[in-house]
Amino acid sequence: MAKSKDVRVAVILECTSCVRNGVNKVSTGISRYITQKNRHNTPNPLELKKFCPYCYKHTIHGEIKK
Repeated sequence: MAKSKDVRVAVILECTSCVRNGVNKVSTGISRYITQKNRHNTPNPLELKKFCPYCYKHTIHGEIKK
């Protein structure tokens, strides 16, 4: 049997401010979340406002390639 394309796919969201600023000097790392999106309903890259423990505030997390 041939496997069909999944409608729901897992995506990784990464903090956009950490990537741009090169992460602050106190803590190392980049905030990442894993979530799912429906490919038919949201064909554009996903952007959600989530809490970043490295920036200590809510920032925009954008979808990245695996």
